[in-house]
Amino acid sequence: MIARRVLKTVISVSTRLQRDLITGFFRRIFMDSSSSAAWYAQLSKPFFAPPAGVFGPVWSVLYIIIAVSFGFVLLQYLRRRLPFRVLLPFILNLLFNLAYTPIQFGLKNNALGSLDILLVLGTLVWAMTAIRQRARWVVWVNIPYLLWVLFATVLQLSITWLNRGA
Repeated sequence: MIARRVLKTVISVSTRLQRDLITGFFRRIFMDSSSSAAWYAQLSKPFFAPPAGVFGPVWSVLYIIIAVSFGFVLLQYLRRRLPFRVLLPFILNLLFNLAYTPIQFGLKNNALGSLDILLVLGTLVWAMTAIRQRARWVVWVNIPYLLWVLFATVLQLSITWLNRGA
């Protein structure tokens, strides 16, 4: 029982560290934070766009949800309690999520950012559907993530539309 909890914690922490390392790597390669901030600040945004300072705290909480969900599903797959077809949308969601920041702020490409956030949303819905019959709590814990991604999708698509000529 204790070994199981330790393993779950290790997987969750490992997932978070991998995300931080990968994101940090891409930020160093693709991004200059001051030029990215200046670029984002000059974009036309819809009236409902939150201040830039909101994104960090929100994503900190959401990454915990993602790590717990992904860690659980991965652990169940490794124990052969879930098939790969249930794990696959979680993997893709994580990859598309991690790709968003380098695409949007490194490449400064709103159209690709829009495509990526649509892929994040699609794979999240797929993941929640795939796990629904086997671990309903994973669906419930991901509701805040789903709501934020829905909001982020509308925001990203709006920003892309408002800046289509730029």
